[in-house]
Amino acid sequence: MKVQGSCTSLTRKLQDYILNRVPTKALKSMTPFEAWHGGQPDVSFLRTFGCICHVKKTKPFLFKLEDRSTPMVFLGYKEGSKAYRLYNPRGGKVVVSRDVVFDEMAAWDWENPGTGEARGVGGTFVIEHLVIHGGGDAGSEKPAADAPSPATVVASVEPQSPAMGTGEESPPAAAHTPPPQSPAAAGQGTPPATIVEFTSPPSNIDEYVDAFHDGEEVRFRRMDNLVGNSVVPGLASRLLDDQELLLVSAEEPSTFAQAERDVSWRRAMLEEMKAIEENETWELIDPPPGCHPIGLKWVYKVKRDESGTIVKHKARLVARGFVQREGIDFDEVFAPVARMESVRLLLAMAAAKDWRIHHLDVKSAFLNGELAETVFVKQAPGFAVKGEEHKVLRLRKALYGLRQAPRAWNAKLDATLVTLGFTRCATEHALYTRRWGKEELVVGVYVDDLIITGAREGDINGFKREMAARFRMSDLGQLSYYLGIEVKQGRDSIILCQRAYAEKLLVRSGMADCKSCTTPMEERLKLTKASTAGKVDATRYRSIVGGLRYLVYTRPNIAFVMGYVSRFMEDHREDHWVAVKRLLRYVKGTVDQGIIFPKTGGGSGLRLTVFSNADMTGDIDGRKSTSDRGAVYVALSTCEAEYVAAATAACQAVWLHRLLSELTGEEARPPALMVDNQPAIALAKNPILHDRSKHINTRFHFIRDCIDEGQIVLEFVESGRQLADILTKPLGRLQFMELRIKIGMVGNKQEQQD
Repeated sequence: MKVQGSCTSLTRKLQDYILNRVPTKALKSMTPFEAWHGGQPDVSFLRTFGCICHVKKTKPFLFKLEDRSTPMVFLGYKEGSKAYRLYNPRGGKVVVSRDVVFDEMAAWDWENPGTGEARGVGGTFVIEHLVIHGGGDAGSEKPAADAPSPATVVASVEPQSPAMGTGEESPPAAAHTPPPQSPAAAGQGTPPATIVEFTSPPSNIDEYVDAFHDGEEVRFRRMDNLVGNSVVPGLASRLLDDQELLLVSAEEPSTFAQAERDVSWRRAMLEEMKAIEENETWELIDPPPGCHPIGLKWVYKVKRDESGTIVKHKARLVARGFVQREGIDFDEVFAPVARMESVRLLLAMAAAKDWRIHHLDVKSAFLNGELAETVFVKQAPGFAVKGEEHKVLRLRKALYGLRQAPRAWNAKLDATLVTLGFTRCATEHALYTRRWGKEELVVGVYVDDLIITGAREGDINGFKREMAARFRMSDLGQLSYYLGIEVKQGRDSIILCQRAYAEKLLVRSGMADCKSCTTPMEERLKLTKASTAGKVDATRYRSIVGGLRYLVYTRPNIAFVMGYVSRFMEDHREDHWVAVKRLLRYVKGTVDQGIIFPKTGGGSGLRLTVFSNADMTGDIDGRKSTSDRGAVYVALSTCEAEYVAAATAACQAVWLHRLLSELTGEEARPPALMVDNQPAIALAKNPILHDRSKHINTRFHFIRDCIDEGQIVLEFVESGRQLADILTKPLGRLQFMELRIKIGMVGNKQEQQD
């Protein structure tokens, strides 16, 4: 790759930098770097000279649609640091930065410097040192000679096929006309592709090939021959054969131009287009007068399992729904999903009854939603129909990205479940139940993820067959991973854990190697918004605190600390950040902690027990009392603080009680509300202490109606047995660990032994 002549001096610096890290005969195959420093150089960060790189903009305030990076040309490395030296052809300046994303397959178009456009490298590229396991090559090509040494492969990249061009100017592909299959694809069983290994290229390719592979034939491969089962002309029509090159990318491209270079993403796009065509999502028509079609965009995502292993490359064609106009392109957009409290209650009920929980995923779920509005979209990038590029697509069904797509899919799923005999819960519209004789099924819905539990495995399998007859489904077996939560179904219990998420959060916050601690917060710690400590990075603070909040779903023992540090989202200081880091240190030492739901034998004895507590003036800024639901009220006495907290807890208890009754099909026993303040209990049962309670807001007297109607049972609990203490105040080590076990936290054998 070439650069302008004005960069010659920097080019020479880079040349010296590289030569100092290359073995030389003068030093007996040692590198100059190794001879001087006494250690081998690290070359993992080396990049292709002259390639395009995208440098992060450091401007403090950017518009919503403004580019977050600037394209530049890579020139070398900054001495004494880990930064890169970059050249901005548009401004004619050399920049030093560490926040760089490289596109080593693209180069700057120096022939048109005024446009400042980058162009892809459409020539030949070399994939060297490929170790191909096994025998000969498949297909019509001549088999490579058997040799234990690596074989050098030169792959010639042909110009882009019209079907995979970028933008609307690309010639389109003929629709619904699959090309004839090759013999490899038509065979009964195509062997899986063999994974190949490669190393970095040698400094002198000609000498290297002559020395190690003299006489071996160089094999050429067209990149479009690596994609199988193509339904678009211009792409290959066969699967990968044994011994063929398989390129798998773990990076997520941001544009179609980047994705089309990778066989994994090209195959993913073909799968998405196939699903759309089979679903009859749209029809191609001439644009009507006044039509303003919505643009489409490809979005790419690497799917991973609970251990972080790549399981799938997913390409999704989405509409640019942000340009839709309310009242014209869409109306209602709300779609219910299961709340995490509902999911935990469902799992707790299943564990108590010793039911197994299964997991279903609806493939391309939003494509099944039927639209009530007339919506026009442009043709998909890279898949425009040849000769009809001017036409638009009228949607029959929803597409991802449309504002009304979630609601359309939820309406379709709701109608399907009702047809199958399910009843939607009145207290939670994302949960469904079905009872036919001895059959008892409960289904929880979160967009396209369905969790199913019931008394008999046969009923669950029957429901799976019913859904498979109506939608394209993925049967994921017994539930093991759901919304970032690991679900461990044992013989006597169900455990929810977020180990992988916690480890990822520690890495993101730079605390992966920190020293752990035994409590998430110092006892008697008091923080204030009026702190005079130094300021910290706002983005980092909010990002880490927001990430920690998701851990509360399976780790209620950190709920109070999370609520406490969240009070300073607007103005955070160094002492607030120290409290966040202590919480991260606690997470570091308890990454495998989770909440357990034990088996209780089922029966009709299921009953909710609710603990309510308050910390008088726990918020030193607003002098508000801290309850298990947050600092929301300025109380004049501990009696009033406990009374308000109990009323708030009663609202949640009544809702969960009704939901539990719907899930079990029988009226559950009224929940027990445990309060450790006798005056508050007396005030809730009778309108006494008028002088102390006359000013209390009327809405908090809701608890009296609940007691009178028998919806809850108010009971006294001693302070030593008040489990809600862990949700309202920082505790010492011994008390914290005792309450943590009592609320159902398990994991971390070392801490439990302590």
